[in-house]
Formats: sequence, structure tokens, C-alpha cells
Amino acid sequence: MKAITFIDRVRLYVYAGNGGNGSASFRREKYIPRGGPDGGDGGHGGSVILRADKNVDSLLNLYYEPHRRAEHGGPGRGKQCTGRDGRDTRVPVPPGTTVWREAGGEFVGEVLEGGQELVVARGGRGGRGNMHFATPSHRAPRECTPGIPGEQYILRLELKSIADIGLVGYPNAGKSTLLRALTPARPKVAAYPFTTLHPVIGTLEFDEVRQLRIADIPGLIDGAHQGVGLGHDFLRHIERTRLLVFVLDMAGVDGRDPVDDFTGLRLELELYNADLARRPCLVAANKMDLPEAAERLRDFKKRTGEKPLPISAVTGEGIGELKDKLIRRWKKLSSAAPPPS
Repeated sequence: MKAITFIDRVRLYVYAGNGGNGSASFRREKYIPRGGPDGGDGGHGGSVILRADKNVDSLLNLYYEPHRRAEHGGPGRGKQCTGRDGRDTRVPVPPGTTVWREAGGEFVGEVLEGGQELVVARGGRGGRGNMHFATPSHRAPRECTPGIPGEQYILRLELKSIADIGLVGYPNAGKSTLLRALTPARPKVAAYPFTTLHPVIGTLEFDEVRQLRIADIPGLIDGAHQGVGLGHDFLRHIERTRLLVFVLDMAGVDGRDPVDDFTGLRLELELYNADLARRPCLVAANKMDLPEAAERLRDFKKRTGEKPLPISAVTGEGIGELKDKLIRRWKKLSSAAPPPS
């Protein structure tokens, strides 16, 4: 049985801690008559909090451990001692995780940057001790209040990868090889379709402090916008990218027509999310090291009016120019508008 390595949608059961009960006690010490009520308050229950962690790239840990509980608050005690507050439970998730409540589909929130936190179940408040109920006319109250139960929810978590640039293309177009040429990432590469079964993100560093995150989106197929294959699972991972790179097999190794591929990719994006079709893009004409590619490139330019950048991810041809172009476009886009949500 093949081990699961990537999960981007899970159901999570969260249980916040209950508040501790208040105490009803009285001060009884030698030589102190009528000590009065001294029951302390209960401690507050802990909350369940999602925390974005840049070192986590999948929801796999929650797939295997879907129940997360916070600690209950301690009960109040005599001598006006407040019960101990329950510890919060922090759950590490990848940046880009979005949360809904399963009952009613209510949107809870999302965590987009490393260190950002989202409270998904709040702990209950502690009950009040009887010291709060003393009045001039009611000097020996025995009333106290119980702690409030913590929130409990069934949540749906969905990961949309956080990347600046998304590589899109049909299976076997060379996206994984291109990501290896652009970044230190090492996705699986083989001479058959669908070698990449989940998004892989690589980092392109272009100066001492700045970098680009590039996502290799698994190969799309016709009908992906309707969920054909793993269409929805793939497409939502490019929703937050600023720039798309259409990677085309310009040599037509599998008998495909680059013009039809380009048209089909744009159509799938538009039918899934019209905003994606309007997003800034570059066209990379891959596999230019093969003899059939040059003639097909001329035909592609004539029929589409596009000016793709000729590259070969295998030999490195045009990779330096592609890097420069990606960096220039990203700088321009990042200064002009906020990233898509």
C-alpha cells in the first residue's frame, strides 16, 4: 500500500476546554470569627488555535490526528484562589489554509503568513466563586456558578498553496523539469504523464533577501473545471498566484498541438474562475531542443499572435532569460496590487 504524502483537505474535530467551576467556601481560621465567603473563581478553558507554519506544507498531520482538544480550566478554591487556566492547543498548518464550519458552511477565517494564528474554538470562561455574591444583607452566600463549556466544532480545512507564480500545462509538458531548472526543488520527473500528483513549490532566490515561490501545478486535462480527473484539487492551488506561466510542449511529443493546448488551458481556467483567465501570464515554449519545435513555434506565433519565450528545461536553453523575465514581472506586479485572496 502506497504511503500518503500530501493532503490538502481534511475534516478537523476541535474541542475547547471547559471553564472551571466557581467555589463556594468560607474562611474558617482560629481567632477569626465570621471569616466570610472566600470561594475563588474557576479558571478559563483553553482554546484551539491554528498557527501557520512555513515548515508545514500539507494537512497530513491532521489527516491522521483529526481530534484536537484544549485543556479544561481548574476549579476555584478557598482563600479566594482562582483555578488554573487551561492550556491552549496550537495546531500547525501550512500558510494558505482556509477554514469553514461544517454545520452551515460558515466561513471561519484563513491563515496566510507564517506565525499568523486563528482561534477556531474558544475556551469557556470560569465560573464565579461565592465571594462575588456577598452583600451587606447577604453575608454568607452559598451561590457559585459553574464554568461555561468550551466551543466544539467540526471544521473543514482546505489548503490553497501560497505561491507567487504558478506553472500550468497539460501532462508531460515539462513543468516539473522546469521547476527543477528554476529552483532547488526536486519534484519527480519521468517520461509519462501525471508524475506529479500534488503541487510542489520551489523557491527562486534573486537577491540576498527576496525570493519567489513557484508552484508546479499537476497537469490539467480537458474538463478539469468540472472536476474531471483531479481538476478542482489542482486548480484551486493557483488561485493565489500573481502570475501564471503556461508551459507548452512545443515539440508535440505526444501528438498534441501547442495552439490547441494553449487555447484549452485558458478555457479551463476561465470556466473554473474567470479571474484566473485575466491574470497576468507568460508563455514558455518548452522542449525547443527537439527538431520539430522550431517549425511549430513559428506556426504558434502566426496563429495566436503570442510571443512565447523559447526554452528547454532539459538543456537549460532560455532558462536564464526566463528567470530574469519572471523577476521583472513579479516586481512590477507586487508594487501595483495586493496578492489575490
